[in-house]
Amino acid sequence: MKLKTTTLAERPELQGAMWQMLDTWPTFMLKDPVGWLLIGRIVAELPEYVLVTTDENDEVVARAFSVPFALKKDGRGELPPGGWDQILLWAFSDLRHGVAPDTVSAIEITVATGLQGQGISGRVLAALRENARARGFGEVVAPVRPSAKHREADASIEEYAYRTREDGLPHDPWLRVHARAGGVIEAVAPASMTVSGSLAQWREWTGLPFDTDGPVEVPGALVPVHCEARRGYAVYVEPNVWVRHAL
Repeated sequence: MKLKTTTLAERPELQGAMWQMLDTWPTFMLKDPVGWLLIGRIVAELPEYVLVTTDENDEVVARAFSVPFALKKDGRGELPPGGWDQILLWAFSDLRHGVAPDTVSAIEITVATGLQGQGISGRVLAALRENARARGFGEVVAPVRPSAKHREADASIEEYAYRTREDGLPHDPWLRVHARAGGVIEAVAPASMTVSGSLAQWREWTGLPFDTDGPVEVPGALVPVHCEARRGYAVYVEPNVWVRHAL
């Protein structure tokens, strides 16, 4: 497939098609309040860090969001256990206060529904790395959402993240793409994203009853959702895996 990847700053007319691109994200994943608040701001305020991939018909087939932030700032230094949410908060705090960034973090790489498994994600990851390099950065980090972890919701993320195949590459397909691109697994972000809601909201998002206290396995969730049926709410705390890419 012939693909072309550009920044949204270069092709702002693709914004509508980018948002309208069909994807496979579970509904509950769109309810994280940090993401809900800040994803749109990446597009509005950092379009040079948003990548849009089109095919030979100029149809959008993938998108990627990233953000620059100051990892080496006093009080930071380590990739945070708060993962995805924390990076977004750091990035927009730095932007607001004029703090010079020293690192780029991937935020999302999404391939259109029906086009997975064709190597598109790896090509977009390469473009994201190149975009960061072209802007003078020496490193990209990524709070990676392992693509097959949802099939083993009860498995430890620490064990899963470092599980390998006989060839030494990661067991997980998306982690494997990062490894082939030169990424190195550094740590686990045990609380990378938090989604909470009432039982009625979780029933709407998932179609499940949410009527019993305890863990609930939800399609697409990397770990079980904790349900407090007697108190009327449920909480999902998603783990991710920190991967570093030297450029």
